[in-house]
This record gives sequence, C-alpha cells and structure tokens, in this order.
Amino acid sequence: MHLHYIQHAPYEPPAAIADWARERGFRMSMTLAVTEEWPSLDDIDWLVIMGGSMGAYEVGVHPWLVSEKRFIRQAIDAGKAVLGVCLGGQLVADALGGEVEHNEFEEIGWFPVTLTLEMAESAVFRKLPRSFVTGLWHGDTFSIPDGAVRMASSEGCVNQAFEYAEGRVVGLQFHPEWRREDVRALFEHCGSDIAPGGPYVQTADELLGAPDEVFTANHELLFALLDDMEFVRSDA
Repeated sequence: MHLHYIQHAPYEPPAAIADWARERGFRMSMTLAVTEEWPSLDDIDWLVIMGGSMGAYEVGVHPWLVSEKRFIRQAIDAGKAVLGVCLGGQLVADALGGEVEHNEFEEIGWFPVTLTLEMAESAVFRKLPRSFVTGLWHGDTFSIPDGAVRMASSEGCVNQAFEYAEGRVVGLQFHPEWRREDVRALFEHCGSDIAPGGPYVQTADELLGAPDEVFTANHELLFALLDDMEFVRSDA
C-alpha cells in the first residue's frame, strides 16, 4: 500500500498518521503543495492532506491551491482513501463543493469534541468515543458538502468532522495526529499570531502542558479511524 501526503508547512507533518502508516507497512511519499508535483493516482492508495496557515480560499495569494483542490477531487473520484486535517479538511470540503469561511471563534488548545448521533451508522466513526478532548488550532471552518455527513462538533465550531463516500473520504478540523513536538513547533512558528482572550484560546502553558495520556488517547482514536477507512477503501 502507498500513502501520499501533501504538506503545506514543514512544522505541520503527518506526525502520528505516518506512525500508523509505517506500522501497517505502507510506503510513503510527499508533495510540498507549492511545488504542485502531484503523483500519478495509479501509484497511490491513500491521499492525506495536512494543515497550514493559509486559507483554502486564498487562491490569489497561493495560486497552487487551484491545482491542489483539483488533484484532491481527482483522488476522491478515483476511489482513493482521502483524509484531510484542519486546512486539509477544509480543502477536501472545498473540492467536494463545500464552502470555507472564517469561524465565529478561533479554537486553539485542547477542547472537547462530540460526535453526532450519525456516528452510529458510520463505518469509520462508530468505534470512537462519543466525546473526547483533542487538539485544535484554526480560525476558519468548512461547511458540510452535499452528500457528506457531519460527524462531530464542538462548542466553538459546529463542523468538526465529516465523512463522504461511506467513510472512504474524511475531513477533520481537529488534530488527533499531534505529538508534543508538533505542538511545540506550531508555537515556535505561529504563536505570535494568537490573539489571547478568546473563549476557546488557551495559553502556551496549557497547550504544551497536556499530559501524555491526552496524546496517547488521540493516537488510539486516530489509528481506529484510519484502520476502518482502510477497510472501507479495500472493500470498495
């Protein structure tokens, strides 16, 4: 199996997603989005799109977003497993005809996310906890595209996850892949952009001080989600 991931910034790697892929014996390759060096879809089984500081709608500033969204849609139509995280989830939503816009609140920190009742009918979300604390770092949000199903919400953002094509395609707003070093790197590169005082904005000490158990629990639910996405993909 071959997993290809798109990275938008060196400090937003696939992190625990790569750990899962290595444990499952996947080959991995990467495109830095700005290069627009997309692989042949015949050569990959999975496409993972990571986060970044740009907006999915900023095609005037980042013209390569046009071809990236086109490639994402082609991967979806070709039957690949597709996972988007944060900006990646917004790009998947956009590629499916959804909208991306500013959220009412910034969410930066560890906050509860609750799965919707539709989780019970999902092949990829039904094994996850109904509610869990996870990492968030975003100011934009996606709408739920036609044909997709909302799978999670939080107090600060109604659309935290969706699935499409019976779970073969998933968009996440939250970050279950984070390792402690990834959170530290985000603060080093983007910490100055944080506007303190918002109801869903934590301090650096709160975000960096999360216990090991929080990271472990997020990686466990991430692995469960990815395992079931792979089952859906291979069974299609």
